[in-house]
Amino acid sequence: MLVKVLGAIDLAGACVLLMLIFSIDVLTQILLFSSGLLFLKGLFVFTGEFVLSGIDLFAAIVLLLAIFFNVPAILLWVPAFLLLAKGFVSFI
Repeated sequence: MLVKVLGAIDLAGACVLLMLIFSIDVLTQILLFSSGLLFLKGLFVFTGEFVLSGIDLFAAIVLLLAIFFNVPAILLWVPAFLLLAKGFVSFI
């Protein structure tokens, strides 16, 4: 059950990134909330999951940067696809 909740967080973060990619106006509160959730998920890096938690940390940083700057598209597409993949796999 916990894996599905964590996968839903990944899918929500991927949806926010995709909204940024396709120039849909995203509220700052949604960006902060999803980056905060991904950052908290990324703290599992201390348990030994370096690669998967690193993806979460990278996505959280990109979402925070998207609040203040116009982030290049490649920096939005890569974490979006990786989070989508992680989210779908967690529901299998």
